[in-house]
Amino acid sequence: MARPDLSVCIVNWNTRQDLEQAITSVLQSDPELEPQVIVLDNASSDGTPEMVREQFPSVKLLESAENLGFAKGYNRAAEEAEGRHILMLNPDTVVQAGALRSLVRFLDSRQEAGAAGPRLLNSDGTVQYSCRRLPGPMAAILRNTLLGRLVPGNRFTRDYLMADWDHRTVRQVDWVSGAAICIRRETWSEVGGFDEGYFMYAEDIDWCLRAHHAGWHIYYVPASVVVHRIGRSSDQRPVRMVVEFHRSMARFYKRHYADQWPFGLRWLPLAGIWARGAVVLLQTMAAQARDRLTSTESKSQ
Repeated sequence: MARPDLSVCIVNWNTRQDLEQAITSVLQSDPELEPQVIVLDNASSDGTPEMVREQFPSVKLLESAENLGFAKGYNRAAEEAEGRHILMLNPDTVVQAGALRSLVRFLDSRQEAGAAGPRLLNSDGTVQYSCRRLPGPMAAILRNTLLGRLVPGNRFTRDYLMADWDHRTVRQVDWVSGAAICIRRETWSEVGGFDEGYFMYAEDIDWCLRAHHAGWHIYYVPASVVVHRIGRSSDQRPVRMVVEFHRSMARFYKRHYADQWPFGLRWLPLAGIWARGAVVLLQTMAAQARDRLTSTESKSQ
């Protein structure tokens, strides 16, 4: 049997309905492509494994007894991949017609391309900034924080998000979102898998940077379109996700940027990361408290 052009790896945790839609969209995206589909389920309690076995018998299902996170989960799924290219895909996505074929054709046409990301859209059709420049300290301070709300549209955040262009043309970029990243098998083999020190968040930036260091290029391919409903897994555990996000930021800094600072000052960015994390954590906990109060008041009426 010939090797498939594409293996699609999906790591899932308690998003059964989203996963069902994602798999359906993959299988219907291009009938002639016939991708291999691999689902690694991270110990879901919502009946996901049963749904996959019953509705998608052609899908290779891997069941973990514990929640491995995204980086480790994708690495385990990739071990089973047989395709010439490997697409890492979030379960909260819907692949549009022809999207997979566009990614495969692009990688086949650009031998220097180690990976390519599609144009991600929100559910309302607006563009997600899914390809970005490497994060700088000011972008980290102003992105999704109270301080950032005081200076909306600041140049640091816009530069990080590459908001200076319409995201409708092919472009070589620093990194693309791990929500949907198609990786050439040779690149995956050379660069290695995702760093399993990241539970989730930043494993995609880390991998793309390592690919750049190995001489590969990363591209954004807008002809391939995927709808992405952000945060369907992470929204289930918002407090933990805030902690994991900032833990990943700290790990990324220590791995790639710490040695660029004078030895005696290397603690400063880490202090900034965790200070930001504390602020966002308090915001998240306050929002949860407000939601609980509103829910209690609604039930009492």
